[in-house]
Amino acid sequence: MADETITPTSTEETQPAHPSEASREMMDAGVFYGRKKSKTNPKMKQYVLANRGGIEIINLQKTEDAVAEAAGFVTEKVRLGALVLFVGAVAAADKAITDLAKKYNSPYVTTRWVGGTITNYRNIAKRIDYMKKLRTDIASHALDKYTKKERLELEKDLARLEELMGGLEMLVREPDVLIVVDPVLHDTAVREAMIKKIPVVAFANVDVDPDMIDYIVPGNDKAKLSIEWFLGKMDSAIAEGMKLRAAAASKEAAAKEATAKTEAKESGK
Repeated sequence: MADETITPTSTEETQPAHPSEASREMMDAGVFYGRKKSKTNPKMKQYVLANRGGIEIINLQKTEDAVAEAAGFVTEKVRLGALVLFVGAVAAADKAITDLAKKYNSPYVTTRWVGGTITNYRNIAKRIDYMKKLRTDIASHALDKYTKKERLELEKDLARLEELMGGLEMLVREPDVLIVVDPVLHDTAVREAMIKKIPVVAFANVDVDPDMIDYIVPGNDKAKLSIEWFLGKMDSAIAEGMKLRAAAASKEAAAKEATAKTEAKESGK
């Protein structure tokens, strides 16, 4: 396809001869593969290192700096208890996003974005609840009172809902952060987040409008290895945030226990 990334013939032509370990990791994952020059958003030129054969080459140093900043933000939000919604209806991202979201019991979208998921959350929540109830009713044979034709229709309804909203079961409230792979493809999701003032962390190629993204990580958002590299960084950031949250909770519990012991001791005098 015309707008897909095209691989340069050699990484040596586009990156430093002696890259850092982080840069080597990104090079191996193909993070630096950009878009055709004609597809590049002028505002993204700041992230372009060079052009080879009409293909923009992303500056990995800037990507390294950007992912560090994005990861720091995600860690802090998770430390404070944020609900993260993963969005990536890209075939190359499907398994990686699903696995990561399930690891942290987070909601995710890997099929298509349902309009109003954020801006009309109340109605979406009702559909999610209906999906859960329908699944429970079918499993418990609560629908046996219906005719066979009616049960088949309800089963089809459940299948449609699970395809569209199966990943949103853990969306128990409006999300606090969106982590998006390919925000150009998910323009509607990004715009809904903007309306609700929900920060967006996005792995995006040079065809995106950076003004729409709060934390942009420039890179090849179409290739499996590249996407897995980005999600790996988000995984580490979330894990660190949860670790810090657990440590803070443990410290708070210890402080309450110490206070309780002191009060008990004083009351016993």
